[in-house]
Amino acid sequence: MKILITGGSGFVGSHLSRHLLKHGHEVTALGTRPEFDGPGHDNFHYISADAAKEGDWQKIVGDMDGAVNLAGRSIFTLWTDSVKQEIYDSRIFTTRNLVAAIPDGKPFALCSTSAVGLYGDRGDALLTEESDPGDDFLARLAVDWEKEARQAETKGARVALMRFGIVLEKGGGAMAKMIPAFRAFAGGPIGDGSQWFPWIHMADLTAAARFILETPSAEGPFNFTAPYPVRNRELVKTLGRVLNRPAVFRVPGFLLKTFLGEFGKVLMSSQRAVPEGLTAEGYRFRYPDLETALLDIVNG
Repeated sequence: MKILITGGSGFVGSHLSRHLLKHGHEVTALGTRPEFDGPGHDNFHYISADAAKEGDWQKIVGDMDGAVNLAGRSIFTLWTDSVKQEIYDSRIFTTRNLVAAIPDGKPFALCSTSAVGLYGDRGDALLTEESDPGDDFLARLAVDWEKEARQAETKGARVALMRFGIVLEKGGGAMAKMIPAFRAFAGGPIGDGSQWFPWIHMADLTAAARFILETPSAEGPFNFTAPYPVRNRELVKTLGRVLNRPAVFRVPGFLLKTFLGEFGKVLMSSQRAVPEGLTAEGYRFRYPDLETALLDIVNG
């Protein structure tokens, strides 16, 4: 397949490009970097453009068999009103522009990112793809984001919504901050550590995205989370054991809320999400349990 990846020069996009190329697909990555070397593969192409704006980049969509929509401003920052608007607009307008460029009636697979943040802070409730959305900023964003992606169904495209959990991989994301902290003997739980932590190994994220692209029956929402979510205190305990470091440096919840405001509350939210959709479709996880995943990341 010929696949377009918006946000293709980012953390997830770079890993996904290499995975798709390894399995025989042709990849065109779209990103805002002026230049991006990427995987250095004959079937890899890069276009520098801001997908949140209409432009010549939209002309290539008609030549594709599918797209993976990853673009969006990072949420890992202090949320001012203007930053929240940028977070929202970057996702909504990119998705809207991508959908607008899909030709009517062309067989096309759109895998569009969403997040388990759609469910809001849900305590111990078990969350499947059929669970109701929450009502905080990230939940409302995810609902609107998915609504934009599903407009592609009116053009005859197959749409899958990838509700990402916390992506675990060395060199980026949560692990890029947690591993150095633990190695410096400064790792520990957030608050009381009771909040559920929906995670997924990067290898499963990329393999599951390819699985959906290659599976004609795969459509609708999918929780991109490992089968066994853990509480935050179990995450830090397991990471400490893998790194042979203590996990006793507790981060008080009030400090997060004081210094990070609304985003600090998000870091303490709880989503016990499970991948019912992927499992039902027949996807088999490479890393279903946390310790195996962390051992691979730390020692791989």
